[in-house]
Amino acid sequence: MTERSASPVHTPPTFSDLRRDFSFSAVLAGFISVVVGVSSSIGLVIAAAQAAHLSAAQTSSWILSIYIGIFASGVLLTWRYRAPILTAWTTPGLALVVSLAGHLSFGEIVGAYMVSAVLITVLGLSGAFERVTSRIPAPLAAAMLAGVLLPFVLSAFRGLPGSPLLVGGMTLAYLLGRALWPRYAVPLSLLAGVLVCVLTGQLGSVHGSGAFGTLMFTAPTFTLRGLLTLALPMTLLTLVSQNLTGVAVLRACGYGRVPASPLISVTGVASLLAAPFGAHTINLAAITAAIGAGAESHPDPNRRYIAGLANAFFYLLVGIFATLVADAVEAVPPALIVTLAGLALLNTALGSLHTALADERWREGAAVTAFVTASGLSFLGLGSALWGLLLGGGLAWALRRHTR
Repeated sequence: MTERSASPVHTPPTFSDLRRDFSFSAVLAGFISVVVGVSSSIGLVIAAAQAAHLSAAQTSSWILSIYIGIFASGVLLTWRYRAPILTAWTTPGLALVVSLAGHLSFGEIVGAYMVSAVLITVLGLSGAFERVTSRIPAPLAAAMLAGVLLPFVLSAFRGLPGSPLLVGGMTLAYLLGRALWPRYAVPLSLLAGVLVCVLTGQLGSVHGSGAFGTLMFTAPTFTLRGLLTLALPMTLLTLVSQNLTGVAVLRACGYGRVPASPLISVTGVASLLAAPFGAHTINLAAITAAIGAGAESHPDPNRRYIAGLANAFFYLLVGIFATLVADAVEAVPPALIVTLAGLALLNTALGSLHTALADERWREGAAVTAFVTASGLSFLGLGSALWGLLLGGGLAWALRRHTR
């Protein structure tokens, strides 16, 4: 169940490579990752905009600029390293913005975004982040990924009592696909879910106008209050809860050849350029990255970069038609999105668990890492992924030291 390593060659693909490597499953993986990412977090953007009393134009600029930044950074990194490098926005950081929106002016918020982006870029260029992540043993990185994915996989089946026909039909289609056409198990599940929704009348109406979004410049205001309450915490949250997990996803899926420093630097620069238009921090995707980089995207790791390109272009479309997309997401039953995400991540979670527990020397530490991460623990301002690494890594170090 372990991933086969991708080619060590960093040569960007040519157009002939694109034609040869194109696959429907990879494009669909990119699409599903966008659906999951947008549906799970776009509501936070609206909540933050309302809390900050932003105008419709400012909110539109925020959404469009963040998705343009995700598109540009995702395409650049995926093309450069020929790997499915998916980018996204920082959801924990956005939750922090929601809590502070009533206490900071929007100019101060934008200024904090820019300071955070500069800090992240500097950490990427200095190689400090690379040095930290390179010291994380592969079994612990795989265990952290498994712990991050397990709650999503379990949630897919928890919805069965409430929506037996929808969740049951999608699960049955997935299992049938895995048995007969493994590459198309997730598409079959999606098709089954949409079919059930249509036949049972569970699809709502879409009222979005589909008008193009517009960019609106906001002059940044740099204050000590914005630095201490937003910029520094957002930097820490982005690096620990998003970028650290994103690097772990890539390595667990066979892309250890991709250096971490340029990934952090590029997302930092993209954040800096998009911030004056309202966009908060852009970072490596974590959960959705596992959809594009996992075996469900394509059996050959060297052809999964198509999922990264597809993901970026679908995000650009979301930004252009943000109002229409938001309404479309609300029209779909939540159970469909949750089940689709869990089934799409099932195989990657299984492979990560196998990698984490395969080496007996790391097994107990990896198990603690996976379970603590899956618990959702949040303590002293640190999330479960970091606590999982600290506790599991500490146990592994103590056991290895005792063995010697």
